[in-house]
Amino acid sequence: MKRTIIKGVSFAMMVAMIASCSTVKNANNTQKGAAIGAVGGAVIGGLISKKTAVGAIIGGVVGGAAGGYIGNRMDRQAERIESEVPGAEVTRVGEGINVTFDENSGVYFETNKSDIKGNAATTLDRLAGIFKEYPNSNILVEGHTDSSGSDTYNMTLSQKRAESVTKYLASQGVSIGRFTTKWYGETQPREDNATAEGRAKNRRVELAIVANEALKQEAKEKTKQ
Repeated sequence: MKRTIIKGVSFAMMVAMIASCSTVKNANNTQKGAAIGAVGGAVIGGLISKKTAVGAIIGGVVGGAAGGYIGNRMDRQAERIESEVPGAEVTRVGEGINVTFDENSGVYFETNKSDIKGNAATTLDRLAGIFKEYPNSNILVEGHTDSSGSDTYNMTLSQKRAESVTKYLASQGVSIGRFTTKWYGETQPREDNATAEGRAKNRRVELAIVANEALKQEAKEKTKQ
């Protein structure tokens, strides 16, 4: 399991961090939401495509003290995922969490496959349990493929992968209303499709976890002066 932290300090530093994809590990994130809000989360979000899990998180920040309140709760949820979900790679970004999975999780897919079985089911069972303990968050599920096959085929396959994960988590008791499901085919590779290892890493599903409206309202009420 791996947890990475993207921490905002100033607008200039955040831009540089995003541009270079550098990260700061093992830092305290309680004020992360407030820091990003102070430098303009919507502006920063515009520097990353909204058609990514990380872009969706940064583009929707609340900011200020309320953002810090949300960030504190996301810290706790991220720690639980990191410690209890095998193969989860957890990145704290602004007021949300980005989750990808390594090969040990089972949530990587075989070529042309989208079914949930074996280790993948075990991983998603544990993740569903944590989601139920933290009900005031929404979950974006993104499906991706490697470059094998046609663009049209890969887009459909990535849809099946994302929907398969969404449906499985919902079947374990996570409210279906919390999910948004998107798919991108081969258009957003994480690794080089020229290698077998890279293609395996690109056959994936990513998650973005963000505050729902109830948590945003709670944060504003708790932090207003």
